[in-house]
Amino acid sequence: MQIIKNILSIIGLISVSGLFIFAVQEAPSDDEVNKEKPLVNDYKVYALEIPDELDFAGEDLPLENPDIYERMDRELLVNTYWQSNGLLMFKRAQKYFPIIEPILAKNGIPDDFKYLAVIESGLTNAVSPAGARGVWQIMPATGRENGLEVNKNVDERYNLELATEVACKYLIAAKKRLGSWTLAAAAYNGGNAGIARRLKAQNVNDYYDLLLGEETGRYVFRIVALKEILSNASKYGFNFRSEDLYKPIPTFKVEVDTAVTNFANFSEKFGINYKILKIHNPWLREAHLNNKSRKLYKIAIPEEGYYK
Repeated sequence: MQIIKNILSIIGLISVSGLFIFAVQEAPSDDEVNKEKPLVNDYKVYALEIPDELDFAGEDLPLENPDIYERMDRELLVNTYWQSNGLLMFKRAQKYFPIIEPILAKNGIPDDFKYLAVIESGLTNAVSPAGARGVWQIMPATGRENGLEVNKNVDERYNLELATEVACKYLIAAKKRLGSWTLAAAAYNGGNAGIARRLKAQNVNDYYDLLLGEETGRYVFRIVALKEILSNASKYGFNFRSEDLYKPIPTFKVEVDTAVTNFANFSEKFGINYKILKIHNPWLREAHLNNKSRKLYKIAIPEEGYYK
């Protein structure tokens, strides 16, 4: 039996060797695979050098505290080496930050809060299991309380301009109640009442002194990590050209104060199809508009020539 086993082992080794030789002979050369030099050819993983100073909305992180240092290091590592997601954030930021930034500025909200939208939704119209929707992940009750229409026919949480205005209202109220922009950001995730309750229970007045659950405890660190990475692409190993980024598509607004029975037909009047109309107006949830109240809606239409 041992002799048979030895013979079978030798046969198996010869077979595997033959397959390996065949694979080497048949494998295409680097020149055949890579006809153009790649943008980057470095797959090593490096420890990151944490900046000496980091801040959120002008409020410094206490990086001399070893707990804060390690939590910040974690988020920088996780988001730096999740390369595909990181590159998508660079691409989408180029398209959506120009819409978000002026609304934040108009409302007196620090520009850093645009990165809150990044970690909330990845700058997509995300849907959460809890019922939050859109780039700013607004819950139905919060949307309605702040003047958004939320129903099966129209859901203005998907309207980026209107949703950003609602986010601004929430953040202003949170800052007034809690006293800092950092706590206001935490409250966007943990709720005004929830953060206020924890501050009182733990006898502290600063986010970085709070013991919080996993999600809210990581929340501000994730925002700061995305701010740092998206502000320093080459430092964190992201390589791209300006033409690789997504571009904003100019639109004009068409005012509608009546019902629309068929958006496919409506779209054709402007030289586009229903799909393109929905891309620019995701808040229109059905293929028609009820509008029994004769409300004035502004429907975005892309300028001519952007869709062939």
